[in-house]
Amino acid sequence: MSQGELLGIEPQELKFNFEVKKQISTTLQLSNKTDHYVAFKYSVRPNAGIVLPRSTSDIIVTMQAQKEVPVELQSKDKFLLQSVIAPDGSTPKDISPEMFSKEAGNNVEECKLRVVYVVPQRTSPIPEGSDEGSSPKGSASDNGNSNGFAVTRAFTESQEMSNEEKKLAEEVEKALQENRRLRQELEQLRLSASKKTGGISFTVMILVAIFSIILGYLLNR
Repeated sequence: MSQGELLGIEPQELKFNFEVKKQISTTLQLSNKTDHYVAFKYSVRPNAGIVLPRSTSDIIVTMQAQKEVPVELQSKDKFLLQSVIAPDGSTPKDISPEMFSKEAGNNVEECKLRVVYVVPQRTSPIPEGSDEGSSPKGSASDNGNSNGFAVTRAFTESQEMSNEEKKLAEEVEKALQENRRLRQELEQLRLSASKKTGGISFTVMILVAIFSIILGYLLNR
């Protein structure tokens, strides 16, 4: 708390939760440390008031809407609050600029407070499947698993892999059946060619080579 002879001020700096194009406000608590009425004023409206003897008063300081986020979060501006002893029974309507005139011999206390802007932090988007930054409640599943989302995704991926493996096995089985059929036909052609020419024709050998390449590709997928 800022300690003066007349008023105690809490906090010692003005913190504004900054939002673009919106009026922003913060609160100050003034504590009258004397047995007298104390008048105060500051630079924004409503800019004056009275704190009763040995009592506290909360004031709301409002800043006009700004078009953009300030470059420096700690402003170079200072919030000036002045206080002076007022006649007993004074009300805010009784406050005049002359009460705060040092030239008139008035004992005016001044307190300068720093102005600080607090900009809400934006949370970074969490990549899909990552449990980083998630709360225990948000990441827990109904059966008590603390990593329910990751487990669910892994199970889905496992199902997808099983389906792909099943399709691949069916393709391989078909290829093997086709291979057996062609081998039988090839054997019949070989026997037939052997009887006629004594050997296997060049065309048949080419067909066998092409099929072997295709079969090898399917088996290696």
